[in-house]
Amino acid sequence: MLAAVARNVPRRALQPSRARGFAQLPNQNLPSLDFSPEVDQTTGAKSSKDSLSSVEQKRRTLGRISLLVLGLGFGINVLYLGREWDESELKAKKLTFETAPATRWGRTKDRFVDIFDYFNKPAWPELLPPALPPPHQKPYTLLISIDDLLVTSTWDRQHGWRTAKRPGVDYFLAYISQFYEVVVFTTQHFYTAAPILDKLDRYNFFIMHRLYREATRSINGKIVKDLSYLNRPLTNVVTLDTNPEHVSTHPENAIIIPPWKGDPNDKGLIAMIPFLESIGIYKPQDVRPILSAYQGKDIPLEYAKKEAEAKALHVERWTKNRPQGLAGASFSSWLGLSSENKPRGEVPLTYLEQKRREAQQQYQEEQKYIRDHKDYLESLLKKEQEMMAGEVPGTLWEAFDQMTGGPGKKKAPDAEPDTKTLEGGGSS
Repeated sequence: MLAAVARNVPRRALQPSRARGFAQLPNQNLPSLDFSPEVDQTTGAKSSKDSLSSVEQKRRTLGRISLLVLGLGFGINVLYLGREWDESELKAKKLTFETAPATRWGRTKDRFVDIFDYFNKPAWPELLPPALPPPHQKPYTLLISIDDLLVTSTWDRQHGWRTAKRPGVDYFLAYISQFYEVVVFTTQHFYTAAPILDKLDRYNFFIMHRLYREATRSINGKIVKDLSYLNRPLTNVVTLDTNPEHVSTHPENAIIIPPWKGDPNDKGLIAMIPFLESIGIYKPQDVRPILSAYQGKDIPLEYAKKEAEAKALHVERWTKNRPQGLAGASFSSWLGLSSENKPRGEVPLTYLEQKRREAQQQYQEEQKYIRDHKDYLESLLKKEQEMMAGEVPGTLWEAFDQMTGGPGKKKAPDAEPDTKTLEGGGSS
């Protein structure tokens, strides 16, 4: 029956057409199953490439306008970064018109770097308040680290972490504060360093200022104490540290001493006193050449040699020029008015030894004052702590009121002023 149907179908209908994608096989009347895609034939449908909707057209237009505004703003900002320096800006950057970049490209680059260097700088452009007027301000500033210099931390299974004071640290702070504005500059955070300093200087007599981690800066990922932010002339600044990296910006102002690791017989801190007090007594115009001369040396040992040589020269000169018999006695000694009670023929003290004796006497008076008035000082300290605790907000609403300028926490009524008179006294 299939053969009969095939006979009735026209022959042309059975012939495959190349236009329809079939290939004619040789010597066969059946179409091939191999498919060949048609070429250059379209469906007649219109492409959506050039027919965007109105929303898409607005979006594309807004995007182009935004890029144009952004580029224009960037160009204006670059031009503005190259403006001339003003005096207040140079003061904040610790520069002058002579040392600051003079070209437009130099000014642009310097300001551009400052934008990204903001979080690597100290929290304040001036770390210390302005110096006190004379005679209240000490002529020199001494920066002291904490870790492995004043204290050290040890750990054991029985007690865990403990902090130990270095031998002689109390005497060092109390004595050297007569010559220096003592500033503790530490890389620790406030919440870990403040309790230590409260123990070292309980009544705030000897440490004038405290600088913590937020006062440091980061250079190439390393913590550095940049003295240019200190607000003190660098000619009068001495920093005492155990880590050279912390003072890498101003090594000429630094004294690096070996870290203390808990030796109870250590005398390294006390041994630094004669050298430091000599600077405070002789008052050089610039401490940096003196510190550079001792850099890399054992300062206590080298200075002891220098002082011994100066003492020997003083004795030699006195021996050569000393008066003989009664002819050389002073008029005041005849009348018994001389302040020096030394046997005849004894070598007089050098200028350094006289000033050292006065400083030691003042130290003894200050310590006596603290011992005699300890109860009163403790009461003042307790009042101060209660006052600070009273200002701390107790609830979230009180904290919000303080931030917005509201009444905040109600203060307790002021206590009556203490009219107790303190006898004696010492400088604080």
